[in-house]
Amino acid sequence: MSDARPILFFDSGVGGLSVVAPTRALLPHAPIVYAADSAGFPYGTRAESEIAARVPALLGRLVERYRPRLAVIACNTASTIALPAVRAALDVPVVGTVPAIKPAALMSVSRVIGVLGTEATVRQPYVDDLAARFAGDCLVLRHGSAALVELAEAKLARAAPAPAAVAQALAGLFHQPGGDRIDVVVNACTHFPLLGDELAAAAPAGVRFVDGGPGIARRIASLTAGQDWAKGPDVLVFTRLGEHERRVAAGLDFARVESL
Repeated sequence: MSDARPILFFDSGVGGLSVVAPTRALLPHAPIVYAADSAGFPYGTRAESEIAARVPALLGRLVERYRPRLAVIACNTASTIALPAVRAALDVPVVGTVPAIKPAALMSVSRVIGVLGTEATVRQPYVDDLAARFAGDCLVLRHGSAALVELAEAKLARAAPAPAAVAQALAGLFHQPGGDRIDVVVNACTHFPLLGDELAAAAPAGVRFVDGGPGIARRIASLTAGQDWAKGPDVLVFTRLGEHERRVAAGLDFARVESL
């Protein structure tokens, strides 16, 4: 019997679409509900206590409304702060987002890697642990950029990012001591792959960028292996549905747009 339960993706904004894309490629028949906490955006500059309280509450409401088979926190900031609380609160499997430090360390020749995320993500002890476990022989440099998050949101609302603004955001990473030797950058915010072309153009020649989207998609496919799918309309949900959100939605492939 076919199963119409969707996969629920959650992010502060539209960054988690960089996780939806590889998931759709692997599971083309899976119905998707994508929820953006536009009323709480951006998470990267908010107090950790606020995120820790807000994310489980919102996901609880979303699970109650949409009855997903699986929930994905497609947001590094929310995952590093609230993932254990969300898993404790929900009765569905929950997949979090992990900065791709392990694959970056495997790729790096210079043994200097950059971690580019929000201010909240890059300061988390969780990132310390990943660096110690998987990049112990590397110099791991970090930089938090709220500007890149805003630029990614604007791009999906059809406002082209200014190259100078992207370059200025990257300068905080590459201008650190040792930054000139970075050869791999971890996009530790799901918004940043949406700026893939702009980041590549602004970075020094030869620098590669890596993110966790494909790995998360493989994890989702593994957890749902053997399950039946009934393809229903994909739904885009905002916690605040204003003019910006409507402009973003107009350029995306979702059958319905709703507010929570």
